[in-house]
Amino acid sequence: MEKTEKSTSTRPSRNLETFDNPVRTRDYRIHMEIPEFTCLCPKTGQPDFARLTLDYIPDKKCIELKSLKLYIWSYRDEGAFHEAVTNQILDDLVAVLKPRFMRLTSKFYVRGGIFTNVVAEHRKKGWQPQLPVFLEAFDQQSNTRG
Repeated sequence: MEKTEKSTSTRPSRNLETFDNPVRTRDYRIHMEIPEFTCLCPKTGQPDFARLTLDYIPDKKCIELKSLKLYIWSYRDEGAFHEAVTNQILDDLVAVLKPRFMRLTSKFYVRGGIFTNVVAEHRKKGWQPQLPVFLEAFDQQSNTRG
């Protein structure tokens, strides 16, 4: 699925492009918010709208943003259950990126009086998150006497 030449297409596409992770020596989080995801309800054909949040720790590859936008757009006219589409998107991204960690959260807007949130995760076999470092906070005005 990786494409090396530049693409000028602005049509929906399932082709996900990547680029080399510029800092493979450390774990760092890439956070993306996709507020305009749409697909169709497979039962009624009515549009479903969601805000997707993608968090991942890359390994060798990172996702190219334009290809991600066109990929997300490709679901606009497709019927899909919330659970299925969230897991399909995660599976497709994991297949091309092979990240250390990835979490996709889909927050679907109300339909029939019900909000639906779906959270799907992937962890690379053997990968362990680094322990967080908490630096102590200084109280305001802590360097004054009184």
